[in-house]
Amino acid sequence: MALLHIERNGPLTMYRVGGRRGPSGVLRPRALAVGVALAVLAAGAFCAQLGTGSYPVTAAEALRAVFWYGDQATVDVVYRLRLPRALVALLAGLAFGLAGAVFQTLARNPLASPDVIGVTGGANTAAVAGMVLGLGAGLGVSTLALLGAAAGAAVIHVLAWRRGTTGYRIVLVGIGVSALCTSATAYLLQRADLFQAQRAVVWLTGSVNLRDWGHVVPLAAAVAVLVPAALAMSRSLSTLSLGDETARGLGIPVQRARSGLLAVAAGLVGFATAAAGPVAFVSLIAPQIAVRLTGGPPSAPPLFASALTGAVVVLAGDLAAQPWGLPVGVVTGIVGALGLLWLLARANRT
Repeated sequence: MALLHIERNGPLTMYRVGGRRGPSGVLRPRALAVGVALAVLAAGAFCAQLGTGSYPVTAAEALRAVFWYGDQATVDVVYRLRLPRALVALLAGLAFGLAGAVFQTLARNPLASPDVIGVTGGANTAAVAGMVLGLGAGLGVSTLALLGAAAGAAVIHVLAWRRGTTGYRIVLVGIGVSALCTSATAYLLQRADLFQAQRAVVWLTGSVNLRDWGHVVPLAAAVAVLVPAALAMSRSLSTLSLGDETARGLGIPVQRARSGLLAVAAGLVGFATAAAGPVAFVSLIAPQIAVRLTGGPPSAPPLFASALTGAVVVLAGDLAAQPWGLPVGVVTGIVGALGLLWLLARANRT
């Protein structure tokens, strides 16, 4: 696939097609090595998840139980309890990390993520409204969260539209939508009784506890469709990161490409949030970790490495949270908050 490179010589800027670097980062030797290392880490954390819990199971026994070998008690524990939890953590991490990379590249801003610009906020408000007010009671919390994320993304796109959208307007409008959703969620929590409030707060933290195959199947189907779609649009994404005028000059349908990428990223966030809740800051911090590992620009994170980093963050965060009985969102929230402060400090220095 031909890729765009920029060469500057004094006041003259030249664009050429060709080379080895792309937003997925899989063609460069360093990025390829980082991708392999992240895949190994994710696989190791996934296997560790299968063997972690109050019922003692070795890694070998857990892997055999996945394929229905071993004693019945081990098979039941691994296949019915631990495997769905590990799969939700893996797939949600992939989805959050990839969606964060898409949003940050479109906005050309390392602080832009679904947590910040209102997509996750829409999911939160819809889910809490269902718990507190009983709205859409027949749909379930997961479906409401998915619909809320889609509605949040649609509102941001409509309000940011002015003969097209730009990353700058998407961020500004998204921050406003996020603030509105946060206020609405806080109001709903004030109206809730104690049981409803406790249930809502646990969901808002983000957790993979007690996940079953009903959570795994929709998320796996979404990841199987949306991740290849995002990677297929990676060339358009890399060109959009150079600016709208440059992208148009290179034959990219700017508004159609941006709308398609926003829809894919919002879908990833919606399905991941529906399955695991709004696991805090994964979409923000995973792409920036991937950037530092692969050596790319902070405003254009590599898609492939960002997705794998998100998976490692969620899996490792859940492993760290389990001995304390905490949801994974507590761990990712602490790590992500520290990462956000670091990014803000760097931005101020710049």
